[in-house]
Amino acid sequence: MHTFVNEFSVTAHWDGAFDETGLQSWAASLRAGLRAPRVSLGLVFMSPRFFAHAADVLEVLRVHAQIPLLVGCSSPGLILNHREVEEDAGLVLGLYHLPEAELRAGHYRQADVDAGDRPDFWTRRTAIDPAATNGWLIFADPFHLDGETWLRQWNEAYAGLPVVGGLATGAGAESRTQVYLNGDVFEEGLVALSVGGDVQLHSVISQGCTPIGEPWTITRAQGNLIQEIGNRPAYQVLAETFNALPTPQQQRAHGNLLVGLVVNEYQEEFQRGDFLIRNLIGGDPNSGVLAVGARPRPGQSLQFQCRDAEAATEDLLALLTQARDTLDGRPVFGGCLCVCNGRGRRLFNNPDHDAAMAQEFFGPLGVTGFFCNGELGPVGSRNYLHGYTASLALFARK
Repeated sequence: MHTFVNEFSVTAHWDGAFDETGLQSWAASLRAGLRAPRVSLGLVFMSPRFFAHAADVLEVLRVHAQIPLLVGCSSPGLILNHREVEEDAGLVLGLYHLPEAELRAGHYRQADVDAGDRPDFWTRRTAIDPAATNGWLIFADPFHLDGETWLRQWNEAYAGLPVVGGLATGAGAESRTQVYLNGDVFEEGLVALSVGGDVQLHSVISQGCTPIGEPWTITRAQGNLIQEIGNRPAYQVLAETFNALPTPQQQRAHGNLLVGLVVNEYQEEFQRGDFLIRNLIGGDPNSGVLAVGARPRPGQSLQFQCRDAEAATEDLLALLTQARDTLDGRPVFGGCLCVCNGRGRRLFNNPDHDAAMAQEFFGPLGVTGFFCNGELGPVGSRNYLHGYTASLALFARK
């Protein structure tokens, strides 16, 4: 069992079996260790071996750690501060004191999404006006919710506000996850936490890519097909970009090419964080067409991207540096780190990569989180569902 304490948080890892008496004592000791006068928020993430006891665990934590608002979800792989425990991790708990924060949370189902295109539906359903929140932390079940439709609706209801978090994970190929709100366990829908008041959610969304070549303008596209780039066959532009790379970069890029689509064209130049990364599904040298995992539009800027361990490290380093500069010394009270199941040892061949890098920039910091089935985060002023991404939410002074 590992515990971290600072002025604003206590975070801890329970790696044993379900033990009600032991968990009661553990939760009480964590609350006693918090140096702040009260707990504002609890984040809890549990591996599937706790599914049968999840409601009991939540009740123990709420009562004995004195948590007024508790949210979280399931995943076999959990994150605690600088550590990533990728298999059957037990549970992690974070107790956060967020001074002058206004926190509210709710659970929403597919039935809400079905009705969500009605004007003002979501602001009425949540009873939270856009002016009353600084952003949202979301934990969602990926199997019984149309996440893309929900996110489109949410972007319209809460335009310009960050949505950070991830999709819960279950056991192996089983299509079963859990999301948690206070003492309730849900196996469908999503839990949405509004962070308002004097605390904001500052997001770091690292999609794990580095740009190659130069930005181009899409001149012909239909559906998910890019036909022309810069008035030339799209496949030809891709081939020339690849062939112009030095041999070591070609070796890295082989089989790891993606596209980056600029989401805000009203910029003089484009940098990391300006591109929405999507899969390059295939290309036809005869027709010159590229198929991508998005619906690009003519006039949109594009830059090809490479994703591998080195590129992911480079990208996260640059974005953490940018975030630290943007925050400019403002207090950071804690964080939640949601990373793709495809990262971790699978990508980097070493443990703790993303969590350790976050601590290098903002630590010592109380961070909890999990390995996801998909990650949520903004690119520009709009929120997207990502893959192979590290999505870090920092609770920072507004």
